[in-house]
Amino acid sequence: MKNDKKTPKIEIVEDGPYIVSGNVNLSEKIITPKGIGYEYKDGRQFPQSEEYKLCRCGKSKDAPFCDDSHEKVGFKGTETASKAKYIDRAEVFEGPGLDLMDDHRCALARFCHTEEGNTWDLLEVSDDPKYREAVIKGASECPTGRLVALDKTGKAFEPEYEPSIEILQDPENGASAGISVKGNIPIVSSDGETYEIRNRVVLCRCGQSNNKPFCDIGHIHTTFSDK
Repeated sequence: MKNDKKTPKIEIVEDGPYIVSGNVNLSEKIITPKGIGYEYKDGRQFPQSEEYKLCRCGKSKDAPFCDDSHEKVGFKGTETASKAKYIDRAEVFEGPGLDLMDDHRCALARFCHTEEGNTWDLLEVSDDPKYREAVIKGASECPTGRLVALDKTGKAFEPEYEPSIEILQDPENGASAGISVKGNIPIVSSDGETYEIRNRVVLCRCGQSNNKPFCDIGHIHTTFSDK
């Protein structure tokens, strides 16, 4: 009999934490300027386990893990994000060599700002191989999955990720950022419905997003810190 616990999954508890199961690797990444672009640097090391709970209210003293502070502060974690599919939500921008899908869910991670320039501006010259690759890179490195580059046949460019979770830090903006979820991990709403399974999303962990469970830059507006 198949053991469901071996299948990566994130379950959202009503007004509570994210329960991660399936032995999903957990790490911390620091968003770091590199020239006019950005890169990740490794942060703290966390204990690994088959199942763990991640804070969603932003008040845990044991961040990124839940310490039940949501109960003490009366956290209201009502999910408001649309469950519509990405393809139905996204706007399509056309370029000469590529097209770009954009659903406008931004976590301000800034990887769309590449060494060659802004991804949207580069789309306009995507018939140049150099800039074509920069557009693909800028779109693919967006942790929210906001951007997806398409070739002219409609084929999407997506990086291959193993299921993993990265706790993001953004010292340039003076804030602790969201939870980057990679590798098509199912996210189950508190109502039992599964959100569209995607290769890249960023979940809110400051408790302030107006698009819960996804990040909407609330951590920057509130200068959220998990320290």
